[in-house]
Amino acid sequence: MFGWVRRRRVLGMWAMLVLAALSPVPGHSGAPGAATSEVVIVSESGEHRFGVEVARTSEEQARGLMYRRRLEPDAGMLFEYGRPRNIAMWMRNTYIPLDMIFIGADWRITRIAERTVPLSLTTVASEGPVRAVLEVNAGTASRLGIRPGDRVIYHGSGSGRSR
Repeated sequence: MFGWVRRRRVLGMWAMLVLAALSPVPGHSGAPGAATSEVVIVSESGEHRFGVEVARTSEEQARGLMYRRRLEPDAGMLFEYGRPRNIAMWMRNTYIPLDMIFIGADWRITRIAERTVPLSLTTVASEGPVRAVLEVNAGTASRLGIRPGDRVIYHGSGSGRSR
């Protein structure tokens, strides 16, 4: 009986260590090695700047903003895909409600999925090919008057490209 209890405690300790390793450190940007950059959305209401983590690799894109407990009001995550493609995302293990801003090949917003539901396994589709997706705090798009058709400016991290 005591061997079973000991094994259960050891497994519990390992589970806590794994969860601690996966949880972001307060004040840390999140994904180790993730590039950071700035995205500007030019809308009828003005220019809106976001400091973003850029998810380029499949590992960074798979993790996204999972396990985060908060996101600064002017922060977000940009999923850059290179060539345009149809995208479907979900909120698995994502605790923060988000607006998902889908960006077309011409760097204009094609669709906004507002106030996505935390922890949901329901897919959120781009509804057409997109070059990138910007995730920001839920309600940001409506609060700032960001709409489909608005222009996105992103210079990339050292890429020398501009939109």
